[in-house]
Amino acid sequence: GSTFTIIFTVIFYMIRRVLSFKSITESFVQGFKSMVPAILILVLAWTLGTVSGKLGIDTFVNKLIDTEHGATWYLPAIIFVIALFISFATGTSWGTFGILIPILCSVFSNNTESAMFIICLSAILAGSVCGDHISPISDTTILASSGAGCNHVDHVNTQLPYALTVAGVSFLGFVVAGLTQSLLLTWAVSLIALAAVVVFVKMYQKKNGKQA
Repeated sequence: GSTFTIIFTVIFYMIRRVLSFKSITESFVQGFKSMVPAILILVLAWTLGTVSGKLGIDTFVNKLIDTEHGATWYLPAIIFVIALFISFATGTSWGTFGILIPILCSVFSNNTESAMFIICLSAILAGSVCGDHISPISDTTILASSGAGCNHVDHVNTQLPYALTVAGVSFLGFVVAGLTQSLLLTWAVSLIALAAVVVFVKMYQKKNGKQA
């Protein structure tokens, strides 16, 4: 796909006479140079994720969420936090899926069609994606900052408040989901909480003379 895109782009620019063939080939070299730091961070991130798996992070998490008394109301919220933490620490959402989903299936070995199982599975997916998008060693974060041409650390710092705000609301939503197992009630509470946060932030910024 990347090769086809490059060929199409070269032909398109040459037909429109936007760039010469020499300028295009020179831009390839500059593009490779700009991606070297991102590639190095990605390699180190993948190494960290592999080492974490070899150290037995899946066994550790299994002890955290496995319970002799079956699923309890707080389990979705706990799983959400665990998934977020693992994904943030390892920089991969798919790797977190691979760690937590088999553990969840073992916990619900006899009841994988229950509503609580679906809620906990949703918590894994949501927490993993959230942690992946705020992790400084995630390929998503690294490539996003590199593609935008901004400082990597600045990109991480500026997206954290937004992501963590939504994560807090989601945590509340999973608490409600664990208690009620009601989709409509969970959505209602989450939307009200999110609206309340937005109003609070707007009032806080207005009070401190900042533009919302």
